[in-house]
Amino acid sequence: RAAKVSAAQAITQGISAEGGLFVPEQLPKLTEADFNALIEKSYVERAIVILAKFLTDFSDVEIRYCAENAYHDKKFKTNNIAEISHLFDGTYMLELWHGPTCAFKDMALQILPYLLTTSAKKVAKGKKIVILVATSGDTGKAALEGFKDVPDTQILVFYPEDGVSAMQKRQMTTQEGENVAVSAIKGNFDDAQTGVKKIFTDPAVVEKLAENNMMFSSANSINWGRLLPQIVYYISTYCELVRDEEIAMGDELNVVVPTGNFGNILAAYYAKKMGIPFGKLICASNANNVLTEFIRTGTYNRVRDFHTTISPSMDILISSNLERLLYDLCGCDDEKIKTWFASLSETGKYTVDAGVMEKLSEEFYAGCCDDDATRATIGEIFRKYSYLCDTHTAVAVKVAQEYKKETGDDRKMIIASTASPYKFAPSVLPAITDEIPADDYEQLEQLHELSKLEIPAALAELKHKTVRFTDSVDKEEMEQVVLGMLGLA
Repeated sequence: RAAKVSAAQAITQGISAEGGLFVPEQLPKLTEADFNALIEKSYVERAIVILAKFLTDFSDVEIRYCAENAYHDKKFKTNNIAEISHLFDGTYMLELWHGPTCAFKDMALQILPYLLTTSAKKVAKGKKIVILVATSGDTGKAALEGFKDVPDTQILVFYPEDGVSAMQKRQMTTQEGENVAVSAIKGNFDDAQTGVKKIFTDPAVVEKLAENNMMFSSANSINWGRLLPQIVYYISTYCELVRDEEIAMGDELNVVVPTGNFGNILAAYYAKKMGIPFGKLICASNANNVLTEFIRTGTYNRVRDFHTTISPSMDILISSNLERLLYDLCGCDDEKIKTWFASLSETGKYTVDAGVMEKLSEEFYAGCCDDDATRATIGEIFRKYSYLCDTHTAVAVKVAQEYKKETGDDRKMIIASTASPYKFAPSVLPAITDEIPADDYEQLEQLHELSKLEIPAALAELKHKTVRFTDSVDKEEMEQVVLGMLGLA
């Protein structure tokens, strides 16, 4: 039977005791008056309005405190927080990477520490919050940076040893802060994510923490407090385009999102259900195309080869947030969800029913591309439009092109640009030049020379930072690492 908790409890806990994900009982609807007001507001003011519709147990003062501390120009290199670039006629790049770690995860993980600590004061006063994170690259650094030295919290990040870029690894292993720890695992992201969920729901571990006045929470998008702020940027972007007279209120826009864990595109789906006139939601995958196959056929099958690609943050075969979407599409039938996900656990696959498949096809389109097509797209877009995108955004651009060609749909389009190209310089450079320096930091300089984009200071400074975390463990050892970090082993 579904558990019912307050927003503060859901954010503090992160995941339900049996491993299920929290969702709102109902999604609030935006009225015409809401839209008219939001259009004239700043990003921070829009965030306050939207968060208040969900966080009904937070005061107005608390919500304002969270938003104003998260979104300001000392953390984000733009007053707009999220920039919109016009790639070509009717196509807009939603740049979500102007935050401190140069990836879209900052949009949520700069505010999550404020949401979590505010929530914990309501429902877990006096307890230390232990945050476990599995990362395919960007979440880890963004979470570490967000929770660095936050009182009464401890954060431990697990990443796949060979599954992140060199820059992502250095961002994490040089992380400063007294309450942070990082460990590689010998495995892929799915191994890390499965291991974290297992630790979360192990009664013996949970009891040991409780005895020591601690409790687990999560900074992954399994935590509702991570997903909620992502809804904000889709609503804000639509309002911004109306204000800029790029579109008229009510015009439909398609949205293209490169995604592996499905959280980023799910946020767009929720924004649509709240009243934003989005058309087709286009899911872009790399060679790990489990989502493409699922959206096209209705069968989710994780029993397949795992590919290590140049878009590593999407190297995922188990998409956690799909559970939330399916719960909505099947009319909140939790028994149906339990059956499908038990099948996924036992056999590695499940197939949804015809009714859900019909709704899925109506809302979503899916496509994928391999590394060669990703590089070719980076080069093509750079030569045509002098616009440089990273390897994940390029996957979305390629799938967007295929969608238009296949369907003839000429509605305007938002493409979620999820990371700075500088984070993946060794993969981006070969797409635009034959001259590739061997040194990572010379590659940043070379990219700057070619693109004229400013090198993010947070990446340039890594060269002089000391590596603090060098551990690499078997996935079976993750629990001991957690207990050891907490002094409970």
